[in-house]
Amino acid sequence: MRSSPQRLSVLLVGTALIAGVLGVGTVAQATDPDDGVPPAAAAAVHHTGHQMAASTQASGDDPDGDGYIPANPPVTGVTPSTATPPPAYHHEFQAGCAVSHTAPDDPIVYPGQYGKSHDHTFMGNTSTDASSTTGTLYGGRTTCKAPADASAYWMPSLYDGDQKILPVGPQVIYYKAGVTDYRSVRPFPRGLRFVVGRPTQTEQEFRSHKGFVEGWECGDSFFNTDFPASCPSRPDVQLNIRMQAPSCWNGLHLDTPDHQSHMAYPVVKPGTNDNMCPASHPVALPMIEFKMAWPVNGDMSRVRLASGRGYSFHYDFFNAWEERTLKALVDHCINGGLQCDTRGFDLYRPERGAVLNADHVLP
Repeated sequence: MRSSPQRLSVLLVGTALIAGVLGVGTVAQATDPDDGVPPAAAAAVHHTGHQMAASTQASGDDPDGDGYIPANPPVTGVTPSTATPPPAYHHEFQAGCAVSHTAPDDPIVYPGQYGKSHDHTFMGNTSTDASSTTGTLYGGRTTCKAPADASAYWMPSLYDGDQKILPVGPQVIYYKAGVTDYRSVRPFPRGLRFVVGRPTQTEQEFRSHKGFVEGWECGDSFFNTDFPASCPSRPDVQLNIRMQAPSCWNGLHLDTPDHQSHMAYPVVKPGTNDNMCPASHPVALPMIEFKMAWPVNGDMSRVRLASGRGYSFHYDFFNAWEERTLKALVDHCINGGLQCDTRGFDLYRPERGAVLNADHVLP
């Protein structure tokens, strides 16, 4: 029950987590320069970020607006796996999703509040907007190669001066095992959502983020926390970034007020180099990794994100996969220790076959 002591305890813990993650001063001082601005006008305003806290407005998935969306049913009784599986260098598949649209909306942080956010570049579900819910996304049209992936993926839009630069073609979104025992990874529950990183994070926070892989890169320049001053002016050079998401779930909530505390990164098993889920978040899910590329190079002095400097990069995920297809890919590619493409086919293990047919549909 929402009025139970246990519920109250969860709410108090969630409030403490928000304060710890964002800092009380950050929440108190964070303002959105587009408050009250119509969506069309808001698109032209340059944001410097937005706070991530409990929504001021209820959504279709969270009628009471408290920020907690319970899993139904919850996943309980799970013990993080400490087993060592058979050796497998890869355990992943790809979701190739192209840009669908841009908008100053964020259905996770600002549900129902059109134009409230800085501008986002959306991939996957073509209908994603401020009012998106699990029900509106599930079964919808998508720019992902697999029609069963109606999930919504988004990130702050990138600009070169006043020109918005969009990634061209399908972008690589990896679904990987973040834990050593790749056999223990299970599919995402329908409606799970989270935010990776924070638009208000400092340069050092971005560099030390557990999801940081190689930072911003172009040409021979790597591990940049902010945009490089320049990139080689060649047709083959693009601005790239890779960032990994937490992959351990508490099994109880599809979202929490800070949009992060229901998820956690794997931890190192004591005395080993193995990764496992912490006891607080025992359910191993796929680790999403964004690998994005923007067609911009040369002088980078005018390049910025809608959320601010390069180190404000973050992204959002809202799961709306058709369950049978996602499970088949997780079972075959992640649990099976394969390096799969978007069809669930491992070029180096052709004898294992593919999960999806030529149309990226489950037979």
